[in-house]
Amino acid sequence: MLPEALKEAIARRVEGLSRTEIAQRAEKLSEHYRRGRTSKIVGDPLDVAAYLLVRMPATYAATYAVLSEVALRAPSFAPTQSLDAGAGPGTASWAAAATWPDIGTVRMLDSNPQFLQIARTLTSEVAHPQALAKPQIVTRDLGSAPLASADLVIAGYALAEMAPERLTPTVLSLWDACTGILVLIEPGTPDGFERIRAARAALLVQGARIIAPCPHQLACPIVAPDWCHFSQRLPRLRDHMLAKSATVPFEDEKYSYVAAAREGVAIERYAARVVGPVGRNKAAITLKLCEGGEIRTRVIASRDRGNFSRHRRIEWGDAVE
Repeated sequence: MLPEALKEAIARRVEGLSRTEIAQRAEKLSEHYRRGRTSKIVGDPLDVAAYLLVRMPATYAATYAVLSEVALRAPSFAPTQSLDAGAGPGTASWAAAATWPDIGTVRMLDSNPQFLQIARTLTSEVAHPQALAKPQIVTRDLGSAPLASADLVIAGYALAEMAPERLTPTVLSLWDACTGILVLIEPGTPDGFERIRAARAALLVQGARIIAPCPHQLACPIVAPDWCHFSQRLPRLRDHMLAKSATVPFEDEKYSYVAAAREGVAIERYAARVVGPVGRNKAAITLKLCEGGEIRTRVIASRDRGNFSRHRRIEWGDAVE
C-alpha cells in the first residue's frame, strides 16, 4: 500500500545491507514494540532499515485507513497545515499527503535523530506530493509544550512512548495545537486501546467532537477483556518477507484510534460501527455494533432480502448509516 516511489526509496536504503542482520534487527525491533517500549532502540542505519521494512508499511496502511475514514466523515475538511507528532520516518505525513494532496505545510516532530534523518532523506529523494516538498523537521520530545498549531494534528503510534502520567497532558497539548482535526492511532492491543480510551475521555471533557470510530459522544461501552480495534491487511514485499522470515505474502495490522474535531468542522454522522468480525452464513449476517453508546448484536436474516443484500459486503470497521 506504500506509494510506489516510496517503496523504491526504501529498497535503495536497504540495498547492500546484510539481510541476515536486518532480519535479526527486525525480530529485536518487533519484540521491543510488542513489549510497549520506545523507539529509542532505533539507533543506527541497520535499525532504521529494519524499521522501514518491518514497521513502516504496516503503520502507513493503518494510518491511511484511518485518515481515509476521517476524510469520508468530514468531506469538506481541507487541511493546509499538518503536524506529525512523534513522526518517526514521517509515515503519517506521507499518509496525510496521500489523503489531502493540497496540504501546504508539513511539520514532522520527533526526538530520534535517526528517524528524522531518514525522514529528510525520503522526502528529498522521492517524487512526492507538493505537501512534502519542503517539510519542517523538528528535533523535539512529543511531551514538550507548547506545540506549533496546525489544522490537522496526527500522533501515530506515539502515545506508547509516554509514561502513563504524561499521557493526558500530552493529549491535551496536542489538542491545544489542533485547530481542526486531531487523530490518535495506537497498536490494536489491549494496552493500545486503553491509551486511546483515556485520550478520548480527556478530549470529551475539553468539548471535542468525536468523528470516528465512535458513532456517539457517550462513554465508551467496551468492557474488558474486550477492546476496540480494527485490522488492515497489507501485502508483504520480498524484502519485507525476508526481514520477518515470513512465508505468508500478507499481514494484518491491528490498530486502535480516535479522531476528534473542533467546532466548525462539519461531520457526517452515522448510526453505528462494526467493531468485530462479521458472521456470515446462508441464513443470516451477524454484526457486532457500537450503537447508541452500547455494544449490540444485530442479526440480519436472509429472508429480509433488501436489508440482507445491502449488508452483504459489510466488514469489520465499517460504519452503518
